[in-house]
Amino acid sequence: MSSGSGPSLSQLAMARAGQGAQARYFDGLNPPQRQAVEALEGPVLMLAGAGTGKTRALTARIAHLLATGTARPNEILAVTFTNKAAREMKARVAALLGESVEGMPWLGTFHAIGVKLLRRHAELVGLKPNFTILDTDDQIRLLKQIIAAFNIDEKRWPARQMASIIDNWKNRAWRPESVPAEEASAYNNRGTEVYAAYQDRLRTLNACDFGDLLLHVVTIFQTHPDVLSQYQRWLRFILVDEYQDTNVVQYMWLRLLAGAHRNICCVGDDDQSIYGWRGAEVGNILRFERDFPGAQVIRLEQNYRSTPHILAAASKVIAGNEGRLGKTLWTDLEGGEKLRLIGHWDGEEEARWIGDEIEAVERGMRGLEPLSRNTIAILVRASHQMRAFEDRFLTIGLPYRVIGGPRFYERLEIRDAMAYFRLAITPTDDLAFERIVNTPKRGLGDKGQQTIQKVARAADVPLLQGAAIALRDGLISGRAAGALRGFIENMARWHDAVRQGTNHIEIAEQILDESGYTAMWQSDKTPEAQGRLENLKELIKALEEFENLQGFLEHVALIMDNSSEDTTEKVTIMTLHAAKGLEFPVIFLPGWEDGLFPSQRSMDEQGRKGLEEERRLAYVGITRAERLCTISFAANRRVYGQWQSQLPSRFIDELPAEHVDVLTPPGLYGGGYGAAGMRPPAQIEAGLEDRAARADVYNSPGWKRLQARTATATARAPSQPAGTDVIFRAGERVMHARFGTGTVIAVDGDKLAIAFDRAGEKHIVARFLSPAEGVDDVPF
Repeated sequence: MSSGSGPSLSQLAMARAGQGAQARYFDGLNPPQRQAVEALEGPVLMLAGAGTGKTRALTARIAHLLATGTARPNEILAVTFTNKAAREMKARVAALLGESVEGMPWLGTFHAIGVKLLRRHAELVGLKPNFTILDTDDQIRLLKQIIAAFNIDEKRWPARQMASIIDNWKNRAWRPESVPAEEASAYNNRGTEVYAAYQDRLRTLNACDFGDLLLHVVTIFQTHPDVLSQYQRWLRFILVDEYQDTNVVQYMWLRLLAGAHRNICCVGDDDQSIYGWRGAEVGNILRFERDFPGAQVIRLEQNYRSTPHILAAASKVIAGNEGRLGKTLWTDLEGGEKLRLIGHWDGEEEARWIGDEIEAVERGMRGLEPLSRNTIAILVRASHQMRAFEDRFLTIGLPYRVIGGPRFYERLEIRDAMAYFRLAITPTDDLAFERIVNTPKRGLGDKGQQTIQKVARAADVPLLQGAAIALRDGLISGRAAGALRGFIENMARWHDAVRQGTNHIEIAEQILDESGYTAMWQSDKTPEAQGRLENLKELIKALEEFENLQGFLEHVALIMDNSSEDTTEKVTIMTLHAAKGLEFPVIFLPGWEDGLFPSQRSMDEQGRKGLEEERRLAYVGITRAERLCTISFAANRRVYGQWQSQLPSRFIDELPAEHVDVLTPPGLYGGGYGAAGMRPPAQIEAGLEDRAARADVYNSPGWKRLQARTATATARAPSQPAGTDVIFRAGERVMHARFGTGTVIAVDGDKLAIAFDRAGEKHIVARFLSPAEGVDDVPF
């Protein structure tokens, strides 16, 4: 810090640099970036928009500190959120200085630096320096022991739920004794007791979990001012990347360290704070100037990534948020394609259209030169949306990769469900039996399963039959015997239903419900559980394309086998959350429908705060695109097992018309664009109005005819029971509740091959069709 009329740190740094103005790390920096690099004294907030070169400015700042001798490597604390970002930062600094950077012990992630600090001072929180860091499985196992000791029913109050509560409390810097009264009702009013016992047990074991790595350090700093003062003297310059993603305990950790010298530079973008569901507090960056009076706020607004149309669209959408510091992205690039918007009949048509567009982009047919598949990404709001794209791409042989998780049919819950289906069809499928016999838990441990295997081998019968023999002979007893007997009886009943030709969708739903598999995930309180349930619903939806379970399982087996060969160039499919920090020349953003995006659950649980985070997610999605961005929505989507008419996302209403090409004809699928002008400004501003209240916006004649046709087809189909003679001839026009209108191209008894106008060729049982009288005049 400077005092009186003496030179500032920045002036001293330039004087020491001598030829600093020509230093290589200044090359190519624009004026705001250079200002951020040279502002070494006091608190600085580098408010960096998407694609504005914030990493370059941050690493140049570190290089400037080192090159000018303002700080030694061990006096700089540089914090990132990932190990990859830390490695990249160190490599970039070395490249800027033209020499390797050694001796920077305080460059790393929050948790990596937390471990280093905690090992030095472990005894101050009751640990030894060689403490163990528990992984999630160990944490759950320990909590189960504590929950059992408290005589809490772990079925009603799962250990995973308590682990999630504890993690949330630690993210907010709450120790057992400091959990607020309003939170004490968590976990059946026993949460704080369990938390305290868990922490005591961790100390006994000389262990900690990931949350402790920061919470313990904050505790040490708060209760031992001499230790804090020592680190405040040692760590003279603090740099923080992605500050908008910090949670409360990370925020407190940084404030304590910067409290004396206040030489803290935080880099972030309030418009890209999208991790509230895992504890990130956008308020940390919004109140930076209040926390550090006199702070410089330097806005990086020149975007080097996207075209003017893409930036204008993103800026207009994010302007709808009230909780933001405000900035306007701009670029000196010229021209480019407008953002494209299109509506579809349903999710499957959306996937088909995007598949065709990808092939068109590869051939250079969309105003761009031919591009490789590696330059194309599909960003979805929820992982269950991926299934339609994966199925389509596997069908047409378009290679793809899923980032941030397994492909749809490789997900744990999908493999479990298909194992149930396989065993119901083929009771001799031992691999399927092994996978699901104790999923959900039926009290059948390793010993019980080994008993079944021994019995089956001795009798030379499949495992399912071996299990029945083991029960008959009393080799399985207690709770496990009753649960196993129920499993065997259910499987026999499901197998009979399959053989008798019961509707395969009904069978699948019965299996998942009656086996307890769906209930298992419904009672699971981890953040992943809801996504798994949505994926199971998507699996049921996928069955509609097939005549029976066997055909579906064969289809999956074949496409997964065909997809095993590696290909260099692949289209990327990922969630919007996983895409943050990445960029692609071509981006597709499907599923922009109210309820899906923005997420109805986010809005219900968090109100305006949830809506604003969803809008930031939309901003992140659009700004991933460099050259071509396409937003799409579907007029119909299956929601909780029922087909529903969908309203286009309210974010679509916020797109600037002059920067958007609407590919959907006017009135088609509910209009879908420009509806903002038809709603009262107060409704647009509130953003949380009832979905039904928006229906009048999409009240075009075409939309009304669409709904009438769908309702007619839906009403007719169930009224024709199985076995009813419904006669259609080749060439006749028909209507289906989901696929719309089509032409009969072949008839085989009650099974028809239909060429649907928008859904392609399908094989449909006649009772699900109705004559399409008078539909040719509908302009859809």
